[in-house]
Amino acid sequence: MAAAAADYARSIVDGDTLAAKLVRPPDDLDLEAPRAELRIATPGRPPALAIVGSRAPGARVPPVAGMRDPAQRARILHALANHELQAIELFAWAILAYPDAPPAFHRGALAILADEQRHLELYSARMAALAGGVAFGDYPVTGHFWNKLDHLATPADFVCAMSLTFENANLDFAGDYERAAAACGDADTAAALAQVHADEIRHVHFGYVWLRRFATGEPPWQAYTARARFPLGPRRARGATFDRASRERAGLDDDFIAGLAAAEPVRPSGESR
Repeated sequence: MAAAAADYARSIVDGDTLAAKLVRPPDDLDLEAPRAELRIATPGRPPALAIVGSRAPGARVPPVAGMRDPAQRARILHALANHELQAIELFAWAILAYPDAPPAFHRGALAILADEQRHLELYSARMAALAGGVAFGDYPVTGHFWNKLDHLATPADFVCAMSLTFENANLDFAGDYERAAAACGDADTAAALAQVHADEIRHVHFGYVWLRRFATGEPPWQAYTARARFPLGPRRARGATFDRASRERAGLDDDFIAGLAAAEPVRPSGESR
């Protein structure tokens, strides 16, 4: 008998070891078994990966210019690995929170979850090769994605936040980091970031397709801006550079791309990038 998707998803969210977070989704998960809605407020974590506030000592992430220093490069990769961990947990969270969403939505969420697991492993491997061997958990980790649960009442809200804001922005950030790593001669880190960037295009496409399905009859840009609640939204869905070609490859329409291009990019603090 196939395992229930909800049981797997809960094992990911509640898992209190990194190994538990990295267990791949079984191929034969039952996506149609009836289940009640479950919204988990905080993830299980090992002590080294307990969520801290953004102002906690050691939580600040170096800017992209830090790529030139192997120690700061490892710190940047640690922060990127934390983004992947939160994405792993929250795509599992979505399976529990939206039991009435179509099985195809859950299947896509599981595929993205598996990509995020691979990304975390890529970043962990590069950290281990830098600055004397940094392990995931050596620095404090924040819960920036988890702090947005109040924004995610519906599956449409979820894809607007996760796929069309956070992952959309990473089309710019991953490219910036890739170029910075290549410029300092770290071809392996650049290759890892290039893989993440390529996968993010598919993830943004997933969010765009499902927003159109969930918001039938609404123009996608209007549907997005109506659901991406402050402080999320267009200004957080892009970086200081703007990778138009990747948005085109993700299938975003001209109005959506134009809206993003016209937005002033801001940091989580609200400061201009």
